[in-house]
Amino acid sequence: MTDLLYSEEEEALRAAVRDLLSDHCAATDVLARVERPTPYEPALWKSLAEDMGLAGLLIPEDLGGQGASHREAAVVLEELGRAVAPVPYLTSAVVATEAVLACGDPDLLGRLASGRELAALAVGLHVAPGTGPGNVVVRDGVLHGEVSGVADAVGVGVLLVPGDDGVLYEVEASGAGVSVVPQTSLDPTRPLGRVVLDGAAGRALGSAGPAVERALLAGAGLLASEQLGLSEWALTETVRYLKERRQFNRPVGGFQALKHRLAHLWLQVVNLRAAARSAAGALASGEDLGVSVSVAQAYAGGVAVHVTEEALQLHGGLGMTWEHPVHLYVKRAKSDSLSYGTAGTHRALLSALVDLPAP
Repeated sequence: MTDLLYSEEEEALRAAVRDLLSDHCAATDVLARVERPTPYEPALWKSLAEDMGLAGLLIPEDLGGQGASHREAAVVLEELGRAVAPVPYLTSAVVATEAVLACGDPDLLGRLASGRELAALAVGLHVAPGTGPGNVVVRDGVLHGEVSGVADAVGVGVLLVPGDDGVLYEVEASGAGVSVVPQTSLDPTRPLGRVVLDGAAGRALGSAGPAVERALLAGAGLLASEQLGLSEWALTETVRYLKERRQFNRPVGGFQALKHRLAHLWLQVVNLRAAARSAAGALASGEDLGVSVSVAQAYAGGVAVHVTEEALQLHGGLGMTWEHPVHLYVKRAKSDSLSYGTAGTHRALLSALVDLPAP
């Protein structure tokens, strides 16, 4: 059975990441950044990826990485979710990195581990594990096609493109025949792009099927940790606000009806933590991987949306203002609920894995 408790090393990592984010990713800073076409802050990414070495957390030490497991990556994503940090950690340091790890390309892995290279898997953010590679046409050695809804595609240096010939290609995002068009995203802290390939050159990395499946499983499994971080922030801030907000000369949080709502939210968050930790442990060990990931994603999306929506409601008029950060958490939670497969999609996957037909 997976140990759901955090180790001393994981707690130390959490403290270091939280300290960094508290200094460089305050809510006011995030609110200001999302008004920009690309909300990333290079200094924040440099501190996370290069100075702390988190970009190479999942990459073996002999290839320039940290050689850590998905449990440590899950802790990082909890803290990034708590800060709704606009950095491409999930998409580049987890999803794209997992695809390259499946292909075993040491050159690209070394560049990703340094944090100076960003990559995006050219698969729509909504695509769930088990759906197979993309449909980009490979003809006479060059790539033609279009992929919409690619998360964090704007601004990366490398695109990982699965072709219809079953090969995963490394494509330079600034190369000839490549354009990335920004798309409107529900979540302004995780922008989307449409990748258009018109005779683009690509370097073959390996088999696309196993690489894409491994990447999407890791993305879906560790996304639950990000959703946990979102939910924990929303609940903590709501409790804090209700202790301070007074009505009829008493704290609003003392009203029994609100206590019941908060207790229900707390129970959901506790259960989400168990599901997210189980998925991270399964990714680290490889045991019951599909089941653990689908269980986590069948539950996480609904909880994160509910908790953040309740946070907005319980903050009253303050929560409805654009200046308060709670709306960013609601948008991220709603976007995450559609990412790497919806809850319904994962319930269908889970029913097939455990041989239990859906009603």
